Amino acid sequence: MNYETIVIGGGVIGCSIACHLAMLGGRRILLLDRGRIGEGTTAQSSCILRTHYTVPENVALALSAWRAYEDFAVYLDDREADCGLNRCGYLIVAPAGEKAAALAAALETQRGFGIAAETIDAATARRLLPIACFDDSELIGHEPDAGYADAHLVATAFARNARRRGVTLREGLAATGLTFAGGRVTGVACGDVVFGAERVISVQNVWTGELSAWTGVPLPLAIERHAVLSLDTRAAPYTRRMPVFKDLATPGLLYCRSYGGTQMLASEGLPGEVLPRPDTVQADVPLDKVLAIGEQVADRFPAYGDAGLASSWTGLYDVTPDWNPVLGRLPGVDGLWLAYGFSGHGFKLAPSIGLIMAQAMLGQPTVVPIDTWSLARFDNGRMLVGRYGAGAVS
Repeated sequence: MNYETIVIGGGVIGCSIACHLAMLGGRRILLLDRGRIGEGTTAQSSCILRTHYTVPENVALALSAWRAYEDFAVYLDDREADCGLNRCGYLIVAPAGEKAAALAAALETQRGFGIAAETIDAATARRLLPIACFDDSELIGHEPDAGYADAHLVATAFARNARRRGVTLREGLAATGLTFAGGRVTGVACGDVVFGAERVISVQNVWTGELSAWTGVPLPLAIERHAVLSLDTRAAPYTRRMPVFKDLATPGLLYCRSYGGTQMLASEGLPGEVLPRPDTVQADVPLDKVLAIGEQVADRFPAYGDAGLASSWTGLYDVTPDWNPVLGRLPGVDGLWLAYGFSGHGFKLAPSIGLIMAQAMLGQPTVVPIDTWSLARFDNGRMLVGRYGAGAVS
C-alpha cells in the first residue's frame, strides 16, 4: 500500500507527530517502530515539564506543549487520555554571577510570554521545599505551573488516539532504508518489503545515524548515556506536593523531583558518556557517579547525607551541537523530513513538536515557526546556545 506519510520511530515524539497529522486531516499514515511503542528512550525519561528556558523560541514551544499537558484529555478529545500530570511547580536556584544574571533574564523572558515565573526569597523556597537548604542561593526562580508527568501514559495515549483516527501502527518492524526517484523520497524499506510514501519523516532519535547513511547527508549527532538515581531516606521524604528542583550552583547542575511519592529522583544536567553507537540496554551506574551525584544532593538536602540508593538506571540522549532539536525538511531530498536531537528535553516538548511538524508537512501555518530549528543553523552560525552552558536547560 502507498501511504501519504510514513513516520519512522514510535517514541513519544513520533507518536505525537502521527497523531497530530491525523488530527489535522492527514490520511493514509503509517508509523513504524523497530520495537514497541514508547519502549526506547521515551521509557527512560525523567518526564519533567517546565517552560523555563534561556532560548526564547524554546519557551514558546514549551508553553504550547504545557497547554496540551494541563488538560490532556480535552486536548486529544479522548476521555481515556491521561498524561499523569503532577502539577507541583518548579524551583531553580543560581549562585551570584553569570548564572544568576542568566536566570533573571530567563524569568523575564517567561513573563514576556505571560507565564507565571516569579522570583522568591529563601524563606518562601523553604516553605515549598522544606527538605532543601537555600543559604547560598543568590537568586531563586519559581514556576508554579510546572511539574512532571508519565512518559508511558503520554506515548500510548498519542498512539491510541492516532490509531482511532486511522493511523496504521506497525511495531517490531525496523526501517532498513529509503527508496528514491528523481531526487525525491518514494518509500521506506523494511527488509524485502517496501512501503510507498509521498513523504517520510525520520523521528529515529539515537538511531538518526541510519538516516545519514541512507541519504549521504551528514547529520550532527552525539549519543550520550546519562545516569539517574532514586534515593530514599525516611528522615526527609520528597513528597509529590514538593516542586521539581534545578540547582545551577552545583558542579553537575543537579536536578531532582519526587519519585514514587517519597523517594528522590536525582541526576545531572551535564554532558554524559558518549557512546559510539545506540545501545538502549540498561548499563550499570558506576559507584563514582553515584557518589558524585550523592555528594551534591547531600550539600543541598542535608538529610540525604545518609540516604540509601533505592535504584539507578541509565537513559540515552540524542544530542546536537547546541543541545537543541533539528526540525524541518532534509535539504536536497524532496519529501523527507527530520525531527531529532532533542538532547534530553523531547518529552516536555512532545505535543508542540507533533503539532508544528504536522502543520508544516501538511502545508499549514505553524503555531511556532520551525525555521529556528533547521539543520542549516549549524552552518550559518545561528545555533541555539543556552546561557547555562551545555545541558538540557537551553
